[in-house]
Amino acid sequence: MAGSGSGRMSGMLVDMLRWRARQSLGIFRIYIQDGLAYRAQGLIWVLTDVTTAVIMPQVWMAAGKGAAIQGYTPGQMILYYLCVILLKSFIVSHFMWDISFEIKEGIFSSQIIRPMPYLQFMVTRNMAWRFIRTGIFLPFFVLFTFLYWGQIQGSHFYVGWEFWLSVLLGHFVSIAIVTALAMIALFTEEAQAIFELYYVPALFLGGELFPVALMPGWVQAIAHWAPFYYTAAAPTEILIGKVSPEGAGQVLMAQCGWILVGVALFGILFRAGTKRYSGVGM
Repeated sequence: MAGSGSGRMSGMLVDMLRWRARQSLGIFRIYIQDGLAYRAQGLIWVLTDVTTAVIMPQVWMAAGKGAAIQGYTPGQMILYYLCVILLKSFIVSHFMWDISFEIKEGIFSSQIIRPMPYLQFMVTRNMAWRFIRTGIFLPFFVLFTFLYWGQIQGSHFYVGWEFWLSVLLGHFVSIAIVTALAMIALFTEEAQAIFELYYVPALFLGGELFPVALMPGWVQAIAHWAPFYYTAAAPTEILIGKVSPEGAGQVLMAQCGWILVGVALFGILFRAGTKRYSGVGM
């Protein structure tokens, strides 16, 4: 009897996981089509990343006058920016603006009554857009790799399982933190100002403007205790060999920790916020 009960429970769990997977696949397909419909908008966003990929390596090479800076040779500096921007295209999320708009306009109401957890909906929706964004940037990455090939040839990459897992976990760190942050819009109509402040530490501590290793020691310490580094910067450093496979284990544990923190904050704010949400935009 105990065995048959356990078997039924296992079967129910498998059926539930299959149902969740089918839900996610359906949402993913819808938002892939939506992303393709607005690919011109995506291209405009990607061009800002292209500017960074062109300008910042030149700035650091001019500053170093051909010499290494904090262990980064000119080739490694170029490689860092190319890789961090490519990985950022997949990893880093900005959905708090969309969520805030949908809360204000009442669209949020239809999303939270679906037979699908809201966080699962947002993760799937965001994943679709990240695939579109990465696909748009990829031709630019190939082009700049060709243009910079003389400087970066001979560079070593580490593409072990730690790297791939850190990319996936980095994506979940970003979406968990951003979605939790977006729940502030349930409590105030001025959440946009808070979202703008979010980009200040994200740019400086997330490794997009400068490699974290080039910053003062106290800034590096803050970066390693904040979530931003564990989005795109940490996987990039693993990829180009600035973090050893042994050190990558600490990165993965920190990423898991920040995912738990983000999900917990989201749960607290979501439950408290939906109790006072009135869907005024409907």
